[in-house]
Amino acid sequence: MRAIQMTEFGGPEVLKLTELAQPEPVSGEVLIKVTRAGLNFADTHTRTNSYVRKATLPLVPGGEVAGIREDTGERVVALVGSGGYAEYATAPSDLVFPIPAELDDGTALALLIQGLTAWHLYRTSGRVQDGDSVVVHSAAGGVGSLAVQLGHPLGAGRVIASASSEEKRALALELGADAAIDPDPEGLTGRLIDANRGTPVDVVFDMAGGEVFQASYEALAPFGRIVVCGIASQQPNQVSTGSLLRHSRAVVGFYLFHCLERPAMLTDALSELFARAARGELEAIVGHTYPLEQAGQAHIDLRERRTTGKLLLDPCA
Repeated sequence: MRAIQMTEFGGPEVLKLTELAQPEPVSGEVLIKVTRAGLNFADTHTRTNSYVRKATLPLVPGGEVAGIREDTGERVVALVGSGGYAEYATAPSDLVFPIPAELDDGTALALLIQGLTAWHLYRTSGRVQDGDSVVVHSAAGGVGSLAVQLGHPLGAGRVIASASSEEKRALALELGADAAIDPDPEGLTGRLIDANRGTPVDVVFDMAGGEVFQASYEALAPFGRIVVCGIASQQPNQVSTGSLLRHSRAVVGFYLFHCLERPAMLTDALSELFARAARGELEAIVGHTYPLEQAGQAHIDLRERRTTGKLLLDPCA
């Protein structure tokens, strides 16, 4: 089969198209003929071995796929851990989910890692209460575009989006944000408060870290929560316990793969997301689909913020 394999860590050039043996499922696994592989910002960290989970070489990257189960012929999405950038992949059977007939592969993939993350930001880590103001950074991305749409249905009183261009901010407003602002750290605290009609905000979902995190933290109201679900800037932050105490603020982390040990956290949320999408209540923004051999270019576009929504690889193109 054709696959993208890494034999060293580094830039996009380490993502090389090669021929490999088709993987063989072991007990408890299923084999999937891949029709689309999902691309995630985390993949760019895996490429440089700077992700939360360290990688080992050689490696076929890619943590999620859509395709056809070889044993049943069923259309599915699956969390594969690694091995997704290929024509075939294996997945644990309890991490394989049927795709409703009403949804295409790209939509189903967008609702898997990104959709589940957005849902758990509200329900599990952010614990958004009715009427809370919610800030969604990177609002035109895979997680952000879904988090904006889920805001009001999941109880947010006001949804404030940030995005890096006028076009992306306009998209966030179309998706249901009440306000959309520039995420430039200079003056960001003030812009967040202004966008919330002059009052500090209740909840922030932050994928950037660094100066954006600090400015957002300073915009929090008493009992406000900032949920860290990414560090795209690769700039870590430190928060003093004294600051937490003085302001009654909370800093919470969310990493989807901790849900793998609790399957109900995946199945129940994904069922809700699929149902909302099938009813037309939730639009998964599916961006560009790249041929398998252009995985490196996809990583470049993703890192340089040229993209909108969910990016995909087509191993058959």
